[in-house]
Amino acid sequence: MTPILFVSHGAPTVALETHSPFADALGQFGQAVRPKAIAIVSAHWQTCAPSVRTTGAEQPPLIYDFGGFPDEMYRLTYPAPGAPALAQELVDALAAAHIDGAPRWEAAVDGARGWDHGAWVPLRLAYPEAQIPVVQLSLPTASPAALIAMGRALQPFRERGVLLVGSGTVVHNLRAIGEEADWARAFDAWFAEVMGRRDLDQLAQWRVAAPGAAKAHPTTEHFDPFLVAAGATVAGDQMVTLHEEFAFGSLSMRTFVMQG
Repeated sequence: MTPILFVSHGAPTVALETHSPFADALGQFGQAVRPKAIAIVSAHWQTCAPSVRTTGAEQPPLIYDFGGFPDEMYRLTYPAPGAPALAQELVDALAAAHIDGAPRWEAAVDGARGWDHGAWVPLRLAYPEAQIPVVQLSLPTASPAALIAMGRALQPFRERGVLLVGSGTVVHNLRAIGEEADWARAFDAWFAEVMGRRDLDQLAQWRVAAPGAAKAHPTTEHFDPFLVAAGATVAGDQMVTLHEEFAFGSLSMRTFVMQG
């Protein structure tokens, strides 16, 4: 069964840091894990629940959804192919999934949307040859339980060689940049411990159960992709840490895989 990648994508400029420890960790992962396709959920494409969209173009463009960075950032490319057939299968699987008696997901393929930096930046570091087909899924503004259930609906694709990726940031509070924060480290350690024992019930209660949750994530979009990815785990999956770092003092770059 294909692993699941939980990547803290950090600032867009990590795309230029091709020899950093973070880039090296992703590159080594990409050399070791060669999926048939990639399905990625990023913090930077949100839709209103229960609506989910997938990219479906044959060659999705890049979205440079950032400003004030070096000109080189806007010249970066990632010409990986899309996967329209896989996009439709993902949509069909989500549309058929019921979430605790709630209405079905309203899922559809978006043939025009490109990949935002939460998707293409880490993939460019992990798979620089840009040969593996990629589909990005939108992130619904839904409850933790619903997002975990969304991941559960995607779990069968692991058996078909699809690498599922949750791309966010384990601790993401831009107002605390530069702050050496005990609360950030406490939240990061809690998340690693909960994922290490695959406690999805505890994970669904993260806003009240995790120390420093409100400061670690004033808004939830950078944590929510990890809930989707966690939902696709199965009994027997073990956490393998690829990279640990606090960038800018409090931004956790924890990146790991869950694999059997």
